[in-house]
Amino acid sequence: MATTDTAGETGGGAQARALRVVLATWSWVFLILIVVFFETFARLETGNTLLFRVHNLQAISIAASQTLLLALGLTLVIVASHIDLSIGFVTGLGAVCMAVVIRALDPSIPPALSLLVGIAIGLGASLVPGLINGLLVAKLNVPSFIGTLGMYGIARGMALLIAGGATVSIRNPAATAFGNQHVFNVPWIVVMTLAVTAFFHYLLAYTRFGLHTYTIGGNVEAARRAGVNVERHLIVLFLLSAFTAGLGGIVYTARFSAGAAQAGEPLLLYAVAAVFIGGASLTGGQGTIKGTVVGALIIAVIQFGLVFINVAPYWQFVAVGAVIIVAVLIDQLRDRMYVGAAT
Repeated sequence: MATTDTAGETGGGAQARALRVVLATWSWVFLILIVVFFETFARLETGNTLLFRVHNLQAISIAASQTLLLALGLTLVIVASHIDLSIGFVTGLGAVCMAVVIRALDPSIPPALSLLVGIAIGLGASLVPGLINGLLVAKLNVPSFIGTLGMYGIARGMALLIAGGATVSIRNPAATAFGNQHVFNVPWIVVMTLAVTAFFHYLLAYTRFGLHTYTIGGNVEAARRAGVNVERHLIVLFLLSAFTAGLGGIVYTARFSAGAAQAGEPLLLYAVAAVFIGGASLTGGQGTIKGTVVGALIIAVIQFGLVFINVAPYWQFVAVGAVIIVAVLIDQLRDRMYVGAAT
């Protein structure tokens, strides 16, 4: 009987371990499945390939980059057990400020210099909401959901006021080249995004700053007792979130030669989805940049795949919303398993 009980416990333990592995890697499996699905559907219905054409891969990588830029800073905030709902219109604010500055500069100024000035002003304007968010959360103990939701409205209104309620177009060949050039058939935007992603991965995974971020997300009081300046750290996290959102606005203006207040509005949903699909937890203390990259790729494949098979683009939001719900359910199941294992 003892042998049988031991064997049963061993079998149950093996099943639990297998389930934990599945839950930990589900996003990678899901990415492979949707890629196979869209590729098979495309070949059967249209006779064309989805993945094995350079143009399609470029389009998917650009879409993933747009989402990823906003999601990188957001990943750090969510790992620290907070949220930043303002990033969509912080992106719009950065895009509009860059466009307004470039348009206002003297045409005799070299385009490259105008671009640099526009980027500096756009990023600087984006950091202001991030600083305010950080002060509200860290110094005034305003819940991040409420504080950043308020900043969502403020950034939106300011972007519309600065733009005069319209899209601000620019004519700057340096900006056009920055947003649309390729390096060995790889869009320059993707190259830049990969470099920023590598930096954030190193920051979160291999530095004391990243360790402190996980500690704050896991147990903020333990972080304080360990000597972490939690308030300062949170301010920096929200600044980084605003910085990457501002980068998204810079990329938008460079790509389309125009700045728009609504530039990042649809990207908020996609960025939040990418972080949670990538394995971040609602309770904080979990999440990786690698996981966020996978999440951004999943969303980009869904976006482009649905368009490629002639599905109305509005279904993109339905699909991404459904995947967010699945990701949260998996997160809850994973938490329950860890609690059960601990007890």
